[in-house]
Amino acid sequence: MARDKVSTDILWKDRKRILFLGLPWSFTRYSVSKDRLFISKGFFSVKDDEVRLYRIMDISLERSFMQRLVGVGTIKVCSGDKTMGDFEIKNIKRPKATKELLSDLVEKQRDIKRVVNRENMIDGHDHSDGHADIDDFDNNDDDAPFDR
Repeated sequence: MARDKVSTDILWKDRKRILFLGLPWSFTRYSVSKDRLFISKGFFSVKDDEVRLYRIMDISLERSFMQRLVGVGTIKVCSGDKTMGDFEIKNIKRPKATKELLSDLVEKQRDIKRVVNRENMIDGHDHSDGHADIDDFDNNDDDAPFDR
C-alpha cells in the first residue's frame, strides 16, 4: 500500500529513536516544511498531526545523560495550536541543529504572518504578582485615562 505523500518540500525529517544505541526502531516520524511541522505515529493505525510554524511560541532542548551518550535529544515545543498544544519531538539526531533550524523557520513564518508575541504588552508592566492588568484610578485623579 502506498502512503499519501505531502506535496510540500521537506526541509528536515527524522524518526524517534530508541535510547538503545540511538537506532530509529520506532513508528514515529517527524518532518518540517517551510511553514509546517508534521508528526506521524503508528504502523497499522496511523495518526498524522501538523502544526503551522507561526503558532509555535517557544522551543527548548533537553538532553539527558543517556541521550547525550547516544547522540540524541528531545525538543520541547510550546504551541498555540488547539489540537496539538504543547508536545515533544523525542530522541532525534542532531537536536541542536534541528532546534536552530526550527527556531529560524518559526521566526520567518511569524514575520510573514505578522504574528507578534503578546506577553506583557498591555502596559509594559509585569503583572505576575497577581494584580489586575487595569490600573486603579481615583475619580479625582488628573492622570486617569477616562472618566468614570
